[in-house]
Order: sequence, then structure tokens, then C-alpha cells
Amino acid sequence: MQTRRHFLQTAAFGAIAAPNILRAQNTKQKIRVACVGIGNMGTGAVKGSLKEEIVAFCDVDWRDTDKRSAGAIAKEHPNVPKFTDFREMLDKKGNEIDAVLISTPDHTHFAAAMAAMQAKKHVFVQKPLAHNIWQVRTLHKAAQKYGVQTVMGNQGHCWEGIRLVKEWFEAGVLGEVKEVHCWTDRPFGHAGFLDPQPVVAPASEPLPEGVNWDLWQGPVATRDYSSQFLPQRWRGWWDYGCGGLGDIGCHCLDAPFWALQLGMPEKVEVVKQEPGTLKTYTAPRSHIIFHFAARGALPPVQIHWYEGGLQPERLAGMDKPLPTNGMIMKGSKETLFSDGMRVQSPQLWPRERMTPLIDILRRKPLPRSKTADPIGELFEAIRGEIPHAGSNFDYACPLTELVNVGVLAIRSGKTIEWDAAAMKVKNAPEFDTWIKEPVRDGWSYGEDLWKA
Repeated sequence: MQTRRHFLQTAAFGAIAAPNILRAQNTKQKIRVACVGIGNMGTGAVKGSLKEEIVAFCDVDWRDTDKRSAGAIAKEHPNVPKFTDFREMLDKKGNEIDAVLISTPDHTHFAAAMAAMQAKKHVFVQKPLAHNIWQVRTLHKAAQKYGVQTVMGNQGHCWEGIRLVKEWFEAGVLGEVKEVHCWTDRPFGHAGFLDPQPVVAPASEPLPEGVNWDLWQGPVATRDYSSQFLPQRWRGWWDYGCGGLGDIGCHCLDAPFWALQLGMPEKVEVVKQEPGTLKTYTAPRSHIIFHFAARGALPPVQIHWYEGGLQPERLAGMDKPLPTNGMIMKGSKETLFSDGMRVQSPQLWPRERMTPLIDILRRKPLPRSKTADPIGELFEAIRGEIPHAGSNFDYACPLTELVNVGVLAIRSGKTIEWDAAAMKVKNAPEFDTWIKEPVRDGWSYGEDLWKA
């Protein structure tokens, strides 16, 4: 008799052969979920799994400090076993887990995801997928080798708005697009960043009870504990986070990346940057341009990225300031404007331009997401109801690589030429240790996937 575990691992991939039978069988059983990182961002993964069976929690900070802390979430689910090390969790509970949802800081996404996929578990990983480019490519290799369902947590890829952008572009409404502007207010005023930014290295502080600082650091070289890193202030520190671009890029760049079939840039140009006091922390303000070559019949395009309050010029006729996050896509026929870090309600600008095109704009040739949520799509894919989630690793890994290439430019403050085939910055070997960062003993994953 087929085991339940084997069934959930293979159902999605056997759906082509017998979809009706598999769906009927599969919907009778709940997916058994383990959540790694359940506080703060991880609360969304816990909430998204409530209709399934949560079989394990894992976190390195079990303090009960507020309603979004791991300690508070665990109290709401007293019967769910708790772990501090995801490796121990997989070892002890592996036979009871179908999917692992990972919502840790950026620097530990890779290790947790690799360990889960090696154990043949389906995975959800928060954006950005990984902390460096080598990790992103290794995740892609692992997903293909282990044959698991995957998804990244860029919610906007499930929404209506991004489909409208792609449909309007492909219908020829915008004409040729050679210029896009995306911007965010990060790294100021949001969870994950320090405001004001640090001017000196953090002083050592006593380690609070309930925090496993060694496991929180994971693959990164050890340093003394400071509240300027944990629980939510890590995004701006280059050892742990990927700055404003890493925080928002997989959201805001998603629509142009998908619609314009961007691939990898040839160059990332640093136009303007306000350098920070510490090289170990992200610059407060940056404006960079991704330069893309022609893609078949599509012309070369420049994608402007602004962060820290820098923005493009307002569109003609705008009587209000631009929103704190947004996108402008300039075509030879029409200009598209979207408010927010994710595309929710795109519009042609000025809005009156939409009226004569309304019949074309209302067409919806692309399939819609039933769940409008990446975790929901992952569960659908595991059950065989859809072939795979929209932002599965075949898509999400290249998108994250694009973001991480931009991070190289912001982190260095230098214009770079990117050789995607060689996975190197041209004529700049000093970038190699950022493209593939060193790791501490015990945290090495995926090296075998690069062997011929």
C-alpha cells in the first residue's frame, strides 16, 4: 500500500496521468506542515497553515515579548512540538512532515531550505530566497534534483494586478517598453532596519534568556550578541540581510521581470548613493539602473531602482507626491503606473487613457490564482490541483538572482558588469566572496550539486 508520505510527495507529479483520482484521494488528507521561524514574518506562515496540520515549530528566539513573538505564537498552539534547530526537527519529526515553511532572516534561508529539500520536503521560503547568488543557483539545482514543490513568499505574484500588467503589455497596449522606474522608502522607518542608522559597530550586550544566538547566526562568522541585530533589526546589516533592495525588490521588480522577460542584466550602474558610516550596513539612499540587452524582439530596457526616499520625477499631471513605494513602466504608446511595493491596481496614466482601451484592458487570458497566496498555491501544488506555484523556484530563483546582482552594486557603491554565464563581476575578483560567501563549519550545503 502506498504510504501517506510517499503519496503527498508524488501526487503533484503524477497528476498528468490520473488527475481526477489523485485529487479525490488527496483532498481527504491534510498536509503536515513544519514552520521554521514562527515569530514576526513567520506569523503569516503559521496563519496560512491553520487549515492543514501543523506538526512542528522551530525558532531560535522563544521569548514572549509581544503578540507576534515566537513565544506568544507557541502559546496559542500548545500541542505543537517546539524545536530550536531545524536539523534536529527534521531528524526527529521528518517522517511526519510533508512541507516546511521557512520565514527566518535572509542569511539562514538557504541552509534551512536545503536541509528540507534534501529530506524530500516541499518548501515555502520567504523573499529573498537566499543571501547570495551562489545560494540562489544551488537552490534551483536542488529543487530540480529532489523533485519537490517550491514557492517564494512574494505575494504579489499571486495577485490580479501583476497579471494585468503582463496582459496589457502582451496585448501591445504599452508598446515598446525601454524604461521602468521602481522605488521604495526602505531602509527607513520599517521593521528590520535601524532608524537612525548606526554610526558605530554595535556594543556587546548580555544574551537574553530564550535566545540561541549561535543558531541565529547560522553560517555567518560568530560575533557578540546585540539587540541591534535581533529580533527584527537585521535587514540592513550585510552579514544577515540584503538591504532595501533585498527586502522589497522581489515584490517591486516582479512585474517588470515577468512581463518584460528580463533575465539577467549586463550592467548595474550606480547613479547616486549616499554612503553610510559603516561599510557593514547598507547605504541610506541609493539609485541604481539595471541595464538589460534586447531579448528576441524585445528592445533593450533600463530598470531604475530607488531606495531610501529617492524617487523618479512625478508623471505629468500628478498633483500629489508619489507614493512611498511604486512602479512606473514607460511604453512607446502608454505609461503604466502602480502604487505600492506590489502591483495591486495598475492603471494607465493619465487614467483617462484607459477609457478608449477598456475592452482590451478587460481581457483576462492568463489563469488566475485561486488562493492569491503563495502558501496556498504551494498546498494546491502538493495536492496536485495545479502543476506548481506561480513563484516556484524555476521563476523565483532568477528573480532573486537579479535582486542579488543589484545588491552587489549597492553594497560596493560601484557600477558593475555582470557575467551571468560565469557567475562573476567582470574583471573584479574582489566580488567573489560576496557572490559565494564563506560559511562556518557545519553549515555547508549543496557543494555536491556543482560536481560534474
